Amino acid sequence: MSHRNAYASGDRAAGGPLDLMLLRTFLAVYRAGSFTAAAALLGLSQPTVTSQVRTLEEQLDRQLFERLPRGVAATSVADELAAQVAGPLDELAVVAGRGRLGGESSEPVHLGGPAEMLSVRVLPALAPLVEQGLRLRVTAGLADDLLEGLRAGRFDLVFSAIRPRGRTVVATPLMDEEFVLVAAPAWADRIGPVACDDPGALNDAPLVAYAEDVPILRRYWRHVFRTRLTRSPAVTVPDLRGVLAAVVAGAGITVLPRYLCAGELDSGELVLLLDPDDPPINTGFLAQRAGASVRRQVTLVRDRLVQEARHW
Repeated sequence: MSHRNAYASGDRAAGGPLDLMLLRTFLAVYRAGSFTAAAALLGLSQPTVTSQVRTLEEQLDRQLFERLPRGVAATSVADELAAQVAGPLDELAVVAGRGRLGGESSEPVHLGGPAEMLSVRVLPALAPLVEQGLRLRVTAGLADDLLEGLRAGRFDLVFSAIRPRGRTVVATPLMDEEFVLVAAPAWADRIGPVACDDPGALNDAPLVAYAEDVPILRRYWRHVFRTRLTRSPAVTVPDLRGVLAAVVAGAGITVLPRYLCAGELDSGELVLLLDPDDPPINTGFLAQRAGASVRRQVTLVRDRLVQEARHW
């Protein structure tokens, strides 16, 4: 830090220079918004992180954080200090992390998302980086749970089918999913023509869904048919690939992202029951913690997914 300020050595001659470890811990707490999340990021215990921040506050004779019931809030002093030290500390982290992508000593990139998207899109896109030495730890789950884990520091990146809320997470739109109403040819023949203003032809067809409250089907009915779907599913499978397999086998009808069933539509194993002018669209986001110090491997994964998603 070349310019003089309240934290420069000239104003702290009696106390000496600030410890880099304390500054690194401070920046982790500042970015994560809690001692617990910062401890997970740093590989330290929460009491150690709390003690280091308290030591830094004593050295500066300034309060850096207000303790809240959940997490901490940065003071204006912390805002100023973070602005001064973030760049140099991040540059040091980049220098320290230079070299091959992987290796036994490198920390894996922790990635979360829906099982189907991870399997069909994300993992194939990242295969070249794994070949170069990238280490991945992948967790499938629901968006709310994964985003909570992201905020707590358990994940580096999360693919989310819902837009994250709050200032602690930054979300980049990655792709749009188009939802399609599909069935095997035998069911399509039995159902006959389906009109956007009358879904009655579908009433006798079993519904196949990934959850008991049929959220994707309900959204399709609301968006396309302008009516509420009140029927219960005949089959629930907590994985859209299982839903796809059941419908291909003739179990009933469902609504799926087009990317997931494109091959079956092309081969004729599935057919569209309806092709509306305005199908339901859902945007997928790539989320990461706001202001988090990003390792080179995480940046490479993020950039690769953003690049590949242009073709999804």
